[in-house]
Amino acid sequence: MSFTPEFLDELRARVPVSGVVGRKVKLTKRGREFSGLCPFHNEKTPSFTVNDDKGFYHCFGCGAHGDVITFVTETEGLSFPESVERLAEQAGLQVPKATREEAERSKKRASLYDVMEEIAKWFEEQLAGDTGKEARNYVNRRGLRPETVSRFRLGYSPNQRGLIRKAMNARGIDDEQLVDVGVIKHSDEDRRKDGRKDGSEYWDYFIHRLMFPITDRRGRIIAFGGRALGDSKAKYLNSPDTILFHKGKVLYNLASARQAAHDLGEVVVTEGYMDVIALSQAGFPSAVAPLGTAVTEDQIQELWRMVPEPVLCLDGDTAGIRAAHRVVERALPIIQPGKSLRFATLPEGEDPDSLIQTQGSAQMREVLRTAKPLSEMLWRKTTMGADIETPERRAALKAELRRQFSAITDKDLRFEYQKEMFRRFDELTGVTIKGAAQSAAQAGRQGYDSPGYNQGYNKPFRKQAGRKQNRNRQWGKKDSFELDPRIPRPNLPARKLAQRQEQVLLATLINHPNVLSKQLEDLASLRLPSEEYNRVLQDLVDVIVRDPDLDREALKCQLCDKGYSRLMDELLSPAVMDHGKFARPATDSYAAEHGVTHIAAMFREKQAEQEKGVHSREFAANMDETGLTQLEAHKQLRQETSGVAIDLDSYDPDAYEDSH
Repeated sequence: MSFTPEFLDELRARVPVSGVVGRKVKLTKRGREFSGLCPFHNEKTPSFTVNDDKGFYHCFGCGAHGDVITFVTETEGLSFPESVERLAEQAGLQVPKATREEAERSKKRASLYDVMEEIAKWFEEQLAGDTGKEARNYVNRRGLRPETVSRFRLGYSPNQRGLIRKAMNARGIDDEQLVDVGVIKHSDEDRRKDGRKDGSEYWDYFIHRLMFPITDRRGRIIAFGGRALGDSKAKYLNSPDTILFHKGKVLYNLASARQAAHDLGEVVVTEGYMDVIALSQAGFPSAVAPLGTAVTEDQIQELWRMVPEPVLCLDGDTAGIRAAHRVVERALPIIQPGKSLRFATLPEGEDPDSLIQTQGSAQMREVLRTAKPLSEMLWRKTTMGADIETPERRAALKAELRRQFSAITDKDLRFEYQKEMFRRFDELTGVTIKGAAQSAAQAGRQGYDSPGYNQGYNKPFRKQAGRKQNRNRQWGKKDSFELDPRIPRPNLPARKLAQRQEQVLLATLINHPNVLSKQLEDLASLRLPSEEYNRVLQDLVDVIVRDPDLDREALKCQLCDKGYSRLMDELLSPAVMDHGKFARPATDSYAAEHGVTHIAAMFREKQAEQEKGVHSREFAANMDETGLTQLEAHKQLRQETSGVAIDLDSYDPDAYEDSH
């Protein structure tokens, strides 16, 4: 079986050598390389190195050398085709079928690289000749040095139609080859679009332009970009897509930038050819640019093959900001732990070339140094111009943030983005964790007493609250939900009652995953008194963050996998269900949600009380015996009343449904 060079190049680019070698050799990262003991001969001191950027391994002891395909072939006893197929499966690539047509295309492609080389040489000759004077003047005005022009192989396409075809025909290159690489075209429709009526069979794609050769990652010329020197509707023009060139997969200056990125550990992505050349001339040789489009997913993957966090340096105008936002949207679904983007924004009205010309490379370096992470750009993109004056608008902003980071496919990374975005949201809206806890505790204390409580969705608690109030009146108490100690209590000691409340909370969340998902942010910061139950709560949060769409049974399976089988039997036992009826699977989710809200508020209040406990103990240390007795009595009363602040026994989901 034969494989095209293009397919093998793509395979080598997608599968890091270190990832494959690391399965058989313990590798240690040393700068940009990895080292370890050679698998091909016995040694005690590591002389075996792996370089992902260059795509090879090498042993300085025995001389073993090769790429990722060679390593699989040598270490697993596979043939070359078998190794390719195994690696292709790992990379998610479909192995092309070995057809006669594909073989012919491969042969044709190989010959077209030679064609492109000849065309590039001819463009260079035109720039240096008499016809290239205007182009040379433009280059000089842009401040490009002769060595820079030579290194980037700039050229010129003359302002004379048919000249390139005539010159290439004289060098043995036929018209169809020129059509295949996109420097000339032939069709009546295209001639009509061009507005010419000269009857010529072919027309030139590039006329009167400064030419920029575009290479693949191996440095072979595959296309051209042209900058208009006269009046033209298109200031910049790229080659059309051809058998060699697909503009969404290629970056300008990629071949040269790969080595520079390896040496410097940085990549700068800018908008155009001249910006790349200006940056390179000013000491930023790892600069690259997309080809007239917003940065694509394929180009982002190409950037990550060079460095983990390339910097996108975009113009500071409105168009530059829009381009940054498009990159954020495309990057979110494919970012991974350790692989992201940073964004450097130039002053408005400046591009890299103009900034270097006016303020020097030191200022450009400062712009790159202050580049913002992807999370910052996501926040700015989503909150730009947001109105948060009303609860509805704040909720809308929060929903949009959730929609944005939900695009992240890696579950751990999505969880980290959720925490970051909601932390920023709380800061923006003036909410702090301490303030939220105090608010929840206040809601727990006032929920049954506040004048508006017995309205709307709180109806199911009205009858129970009234029953408690009537009992209190019998003992001469004011209207309050706090029970007099002489009233009969549920047949559980205070400690057991608190534990049962934890069990009811967890049982409700297990039986109603939608409630857990809806209250995820609040529950993530909640701490239960029991360490064991607290671990269950945090694992519940973690599981739902990673897979928000889990149903009840799938959630139970996840908990069993984490070793909670025995505890699950306890949490979902009839005793717990009888104590908190809204925890039952058949209960309305709205009732379950309110049950969770109130239990969580109760525990937050206890948290606040514990924080005050330290001060109470210090105060008690300086009191006499009478004061200490009063303090302890007050503390005991608070514990008792908070322990029954929500009467789980008397909560009736049927009454809730009847009231709605």
